[in-house]
Amino acid sequence: MPMGMADVAAVLWAKYLKFDPRHTQWPDRDRFILSGGHGSMLLYALLHLSGYDLPMEQLQSFRQWGSHTPGHPEYGETPGVETTTGPLGQGISNAVGFALAEQWLAAKYNRADFPIVNHHTFVMAGDGDLMEGVSHEAAALAGHWGLGKLVVLYDDNGISIDGSTKLAFTEDVLARFAAYGWQTLRADGHDMAAVAAALDEALADGERPSIIACRTTIGFGSPNRGGTSKAHGEPLGVEEVRLTKEALGLPQEPFWTDPQAYEILGTAGSLGAQKQQAWNDLFALYEVAYPEQAAEFKRVMRGELPPQWAETAMPEFAKPIATRNASGQVLNAFAEAIPELLGGSADLTGSNKTDLKGVADVQKGSFNGRYLRFGVREHGMGAIMNGMVLHGGIIPYGGTFLVFSDYMRPTIRLAALMRQGVIYVFTHDSIGLGEDGPTHQPIEHLAALRAIPGLVVLRPADAWETAVSWQIAIARRNGPTALALTRQNLPLLDRTLTAGTAQGAYVLADVAAPQVILLGSGSEVHIALEAQKLLAAQGVAARVVSMPSWELFEEQPQAYKDAVLPPAITARVAIEAGISQGWARYVGSQGAVIALDHFGASGPYETLYREFGLTPEAMVAAALRVMG
Repeated sequence: MPMGMADVAAVLWAKYLKFDPRHTQWPDRDRFILSGGHGSMLLYALLHLSGYDLPMEQLQSFRQWGSHTPGHPEYGETPGVETTTGPLGQGISNAVGFALAEQWLAAKYNRADFPIVNHHTFVMAGDGDLMEGVSHEAAALAGHWGLGKLVVLYDDNGISIDGSTKLAFTEDVLARFAAYGWQTLRADGHDMAAVAAALDEALADGERPSIIACRTTIGFGSPNRGGTSKAHGEPLGVEEVRLTKEALGLPQEPFWTDPQAYEILGTAGSLGAQKQQAWNDLFALYEVAYPEQAAEFKRVMRGELPPQWAETAMPEFAKPIATRNASGQVLNAFAEAIPELLGGSADLTGSNKTDLKGVADVQKGSFNGRYLRFGVREHGMGAIMNGMVLHGGIIPYGGTFLVFSDYMRPTIRLAALMRQGVIYVFTHDSIGLGEDGPTHQPIEHLAALRAIPGLVVLRPADAWETAVSWQIAIARRNGPTALALTRQNLPLLDRTLTAGTAQGAYVLADVAAPQVILLGSGSEVHIALEAQKLLAAQGVAARVVSMPSWELFEEQPQAYKDAVLPPAITARVAIEAGISQGWARYVGSQGAVIALDHFGASGPYETLYREFGLTPEAMVAAALRVMG
C-alpha cells in the first residue's frame, strides 16, 4: 500500500485534506483514516513530510521498541493518527462514526454564517477492509444516513495475501455500495489528474457518501514483486529495493527524500494553518453572537462533562424493578443534564430500554435528533461508536443483549486499547431471560468481557446500584464501560449502602463476627442475602458482599480490599449465573463457586435457577462445606 497508493495519497494530502500539523486537535480539521493499517508507513511518511512532530528518526525506527511508528497506526501514540487500525474493516467503519459525529455536531452548533463544524472524513481502504463483515454493516448505515462528507479511497489492486482477489472476492464492489446508497466512482490510481477529478466529483455530492475505486499496482515500481502477493506480506529485500529505486530513478541512499516532497506537503500544512486561523477568527465571532453554544461546544470538544452533571436527580424507586428498566430511567435523567450523550440500540430498543423520551431519531437530512437506530448490526454499531467518541464532542452508548456482545467484541477491544469512553448497555444478562433459551442466555460472556484489559464491567444488583453504575460509566472518559442488566425484576437494596458500587465491591449485609463470606453479582446477590438468613437460623454468621465490578475492586487500595474480604476469613462462597472462571481469585483455594459451567435451557427463569442449583439452599450447603 505505501507504494501502490502513494499517488492517491499525494493528491489527497497536497490538494484536498484540511489539516494543521501544529494543531492536531483542531476541531474542524478533516479526518484521515488509513483503514488498511498494515500500510502504516504510508501514513507515517505523509505525517513526516507534512510537518507533524514525527522526525525522520522515528521513520527509521519503524516497528521498533519505544518508537512512535508502530506496526499498525495507534491512536495516542503518533500525532495525526485519528484511530487505531489494523484489524481490517474497523477503520472504514470507525469513519462512519466520525462522519456521523460531524453531521450531528454541525446540526447542533452551526448557525447561519457560522459553519464552525464543516469538515470531511477521508478513508483509505483495501480489499480486506471491504471483505470484513463489519464494513458491510457500517457502510449500509452510512448510505442510509446520507453521510455526504464521507469519502472512501478504495485501493483496488486485485491482490490479497493469498494471491489474486479472484480466488475469493469476485462481487461487484461498486454495485454493492451503490445499493447501499453511495456515490460510486472509478479512477486510475496512478493518474493524479484522474484521482483529483474523482475527488472533485465526490466532494460535489453532499447527499451521499462516496467511494472511489482507485485501480493501482501493489508494490508499484518493484520490477519483480510489483502487482503480486509477494508485495503484500513480505519485505522486498535489499536487492529488490535496489532494483526498485533504479526503476523509479531514485538515488540508492537509504531514506533519501526529494526536497520537493517536503515543499509540496509542507505547503499544504501551511495552507491548513491559515485555514485553522481563519476558523479561529470565525469562532471568535461565534462566541460573541452565541456565547452559550460556543461555551458548550468548547466543553464537549475538550471531553469535559457539564459542571453539575453528577448532581442530576435520580428517579425514585419504590418496588422491585428489572435493572434494564431502572437503567432506562437513569439514562433519561442523565441525558437531560448531558446534551452530548447520544446513542441507540441494535434493533432492541424496547428490550434494552435505551430510548430517550421526547427526542427525535437521527435520520438522513435530520441530524438534530438524538436517538440512533443501528438496526441488527452489533459489530457495526460498536465500530461506529468508536468513531463517534474519537471524533470528539459526543459520549456514545449502544444497546443489545449481553449474549450478542460476541458480535462486537473486536470493537470493544479496540475501544479499550484506545482508552475511549464508550458505554455498552447489555441487557438480558443471564438465564434470567428464561424462555428464549440457551441461544440467548449468556454463560461465558461476563468472563469474556472481564478478560479485556481496560474494560470495566458492571453488573448491578438493583436499581440503586444501576444508578451508580451509570454515574461511573459517564465519568469514565478514559476507557469503555459495559453494563450487564437483568430482564427480571429485582428487589431494592439499602440505598445508603449502594454507593459502594463505585468501589467495585462492598459489604452489603454484615454481622459482628463473620464466619463465612457470601459473594455475588447482579441478580444473584439476592440469593446470597436469602442464604445469609438461612445460615443465621442455623447459628452461622455470614457476611454478604455485593461485587458488581471486579475491575473497580482491583483498583482499590489493599486496605479496602482486605476490609471487604478479610484474609483471615477463608470460608467463602461466590454465586453467579455464568461460568465460574475467575471467581477463584476471590474465594481462594478453600472456597466454593456456585456457577453455570454449561449452557442454559428454555423455561421460566425461576425454574431454571432451581433446576441448575442457583438457590439459597445450595449456597448454604456450600458455606457449611467450606467451613468444615
